Amino acid sequence: MADILHKSKANLYPNLLTEDPNDYTARGISERTLNTAEICKGAVGRGGTPTTAEDMEHNVNLFLKEMAQQLSDGYSINTGYFTATALIHGVFNSAKKTFNPDKRAILYQFNQGELLRKELSNIADEISSIGNSYISISEVANVKTDTANNLLTPGRNLRIKKYKLKLAGDNSDIAVYFVNQTTSERIKVEASEIVTNNPSELIIVIPELAGGTYSLEVVSQYAGNNTSIKKRRTSILNKTLTVQVS
Repeated sequence: MADILHKSKANLYPNLLTEDPNDYTARGISERTLNTAEICKGAVGRGGTPTTAEDMEHNVNLFLKEMAQQLSDGYSINTGYFTATALIHGVFNSAKKTFNPDKRAILYQFNQGELLRKELSNIADEISSIGNSYISISEVANVKTDTANNLLTPGRNLRIKKYKLKLAGDNSDIAVYFVNQTTSERIKVEASEIVTNNPSELIIVIPELAGGTYSLEVVSQYAGNNTSIKKRRTSILNKTLTVQVS
């Protein structure tokens, strides 16, 4: 067995797909989101990196910029740690159809590579506690691009799925929020932009968000069976969502 070099924290949540009250699923807890500068600073601080954090960040940004250019030119990428390729989402109803950005989308898909998979044997899960079972998000789906947990298209619908998501209660903070990962600005989805408000599904109109990455939060007091709790509960999707700049 490999030496354990890392620890990953997780909470347990009731498994709603079975009738067993003692059946749980684990969901990882993200400490926080790191940017390129913070990763480079961590690498230099750990030692063994013969450069400065600033120089390392500069070179990484040059690499990422060139990688984006090559992806856009139709090349696939394999760094060993991840693979990447450009995909076209959408339906073509005829062999003569051309690409229409209003009906189809070009997306970049990233998957873990062999070097990253090897790190899995060095990680030990640390169960922190039983998680909040009042409200949870399992998936968000962009209705326009037909993608999950990925892209945001301002002005179009986003479907949010899972458990006790209904917006209910008397707290003024109850709403769906998008939190900009760069500026920490919290953008509230107005009540008039809530299309569907059910316990297992919310459908909202995505606000006019600026380009960048966002986290998604749902704040509610809903407890099930048309009842509410006194204290508000917040569920945060454990993936970041991206608004692409056209």
